[in-house]
Amino acid sequence: MTVAKPDRLRLAELTSGVGAVVLGIGLGVLAADYIGALGLPLLLIGAAVHAWGMFDKHRLEQQADVPHVWWEPMAYWTCWGLLALLAIGLAGRLSGIV
Repeated sequence: MTVAKPDRLRLAELTSGVGAVVLGIGLGVLAADYIGALGLPLLLIGAAVHAWGMFDKHRLEQQADVPHVWWEPMAYWTCWGLLALLAIGLAGRLSGIV
């Protein structure tokens, strides 16, 4: 039996996550006429759940002293940056500034 390398497993997790995001976007576009009013609540819930899961996974990995691959910190902080930009954009849009 072959044991997968941790960096290869992380890449598979990342690939799966990106695929899930693209799938979700596609489903949202197809269902926009039916669930359009739920867009903002779903976006806020999804962002909050994603942020918590990302934070919790990072914390647990640090406690377990899991080895990191070179791109993981970059992906982690890029995602936090994108969530911050999303929050700023939503706040501006909801306040009528943007």
